[in-house]
Amino acid sequence: MRARTMVSVAVAGCVALVATACGPDKTKDDSDAKAPAASEASEPSASAEVEKPSTAPSPSAPSEKPSALPAGDQPAPKTKEGAIERYEVYLHAVGREDIDTVCEVAGPAAEKGEAEGVGPCSTAFLAMFQMISPEQKEALKTATVDPQGVAVIAPDKVEIPAEAVRASVTFSDSELGRRTMGYLKDEWFITD
Repeated sequence: MRARTMVSVAVAGCVALVATACGPDKTKDDSDAKAPAASEASEPSASAEVEKPSTAPSPSAPSEKPSALPAGDQPAPKTKEGAIERYEVYLHAVGREDIDTVCEVAGPAAEKGEAEGVGPCSTAFLAMFQMISPEQKEALKTATVDPQGVAVIAPDKVEIPAEAVRASVTFSDSELGRRTMGYLKDEWFITD
């Protein structure tokens, strides 16, 4: 139990620090950011109904890797649901060890961490991936967020605590932290 607590603290620390080490680079090509709905799996399917054109995968997007960016030039929805969908993209990317998507979504927070000496996002998250158990990674690949547990702080700021994450493994704040999603440059990012 003590080892798990230490790993949890280390993972939470890495997530917080790494989340501040990556910049919002909008050149990554993923299609998962605009999942059809928070209650559905975040991996879009051809038969899934899409509420907005920007939620469909772009024709050039690889089918095996979902997108962290909206398709086309459409801005992401500036809603609680949009923030939840984006955070689910992040959780799934952590489970897959998809460093590009993780650093894309955690960009603004990661920049803060890098400025504080944590190092670049990719380095910090690669270390964090090693501290997450295989069971936790599998759980994160399909994790969802319960909208009831999400707090809207402002129209462009949403707070998602670990308790709101629904997965086959229970995560605590010491493991996932309490993430603040901010709406910047027409997309949701982890800002704190």
